[in-house]
Amino acid sequence: MGTVSSIRQTVNIGFYLCDRFTMLAMASAIEVLRMANQLSGETLYRWHTLSEDGKSVSASDSLQVGVDEGIPSQQALDIVIICGGLDIEKAASPKLLNWLGSLDRKQVTIGAICTGSYLLAKAGIMQNKACSIHWEYLAGFQEAFPTVRVSNKLFSLDEKRMTSAGGTAPMDMMLNMVTKEHGNKLSAAISEMFMCERVRNTEDVQKIPLRNLIGTAQPKLLETVSLMEANLEEPFCIDELAGLVQLSRRQLERLFQRHIQCSPSRYYLHLRLSRAKQLLIQTNLSIIEISIACGFVSTPHFSKCYRDYYGIPPREERVGMRQEQEPTLGSVSLESAQIAS
Repeated sequence: MGTVSSIRQTVNIGFYLCDRFTMLAMASAIEVLRMANQLSGETLYRWHTLSEDGKSVSASDSLQVGVDEGIPSQQALDIVIICGGLDIEKAASPKLLNWLGSLDRKQVTIGAICTGSYLLAKAGIMQNKACSIHWEYLAGFQEAFPTVRVSNKLFSLDEKRMTSAGGTAPMDMMLNMVTKEHGNKLSAAISEMFMCERVRNTEDVQKIPLRNLIGTAQPKLLETVSLMEANLEEPFCIDELAGLVQLSRRQLERLFQRHIQCSPSRYYLHLRLSRAKQLLIQTNLSIIEISIACGFVSTPHFSKCYRDYYGIPPREERVGMRQEQEPTLGSVSLESAQIAS
């Protein structure tokens, strides 16, 4: 088996588990570290679990998780990641906030996953820094911490800060960290072991459900968008959509302009092109097949719409993505990717 150069010291990472933390988000982060060690044959990373008092913590799925120690940690930690979840405001204890402040003064890299970014901001260590948080908390976070540069990106990397949304977004954040420290070849092998179709980057954003942007007070609008999303390959005309939701075309157009600031046809095109971009990046379907799957009457029409919307033609999108993901030469053997997880 090939090995990764051991010139770099082992990175020690502490995972602080808040009460009712999200298990999936935490596991998504730690599993990347485990697999990095396994595939490299080196102890590239060590991780420790922490809680406020050193006692076990209940996850959001009610599982009890034991931890290694309480805070302040006795370990020499290079990175500390706050694992958030439900009711994150209740986790903002003076002891935790003071500890985060002391880590900041020591220049320790501090991160957060899911809703954990709330605690970093509450500790006053995120001013003017890029930040990501789960979309459910995004609006409230913006109101509470106007000096933080929060966005709907899957994850954000800033000086001594690394924050991500929930779900599997922490996996992408950690894969990007592995890429930076040990090269594309290792992160690509980890991605293959977890059957990830691609490693997402800092430009990828969370898909925020429309009902969270406009609320539930517009059932006709939500119904129309649901019909659009279910009919991308054979799109309805706008008159048909209006009839299905029992509105006139003009009423439907006013509804979209008022709440989404675009026409129904423009929004429908956005959905179809977004789907086309996913297929270009994540599948080996031909351009012709993708144009058909996304309801375009011809490949030239699809290419023109795609270029007008994204600034590059679909063929260049695919070529550029493949070049970006091409593994660089490194010391990790491709044979190591065959090790069972």
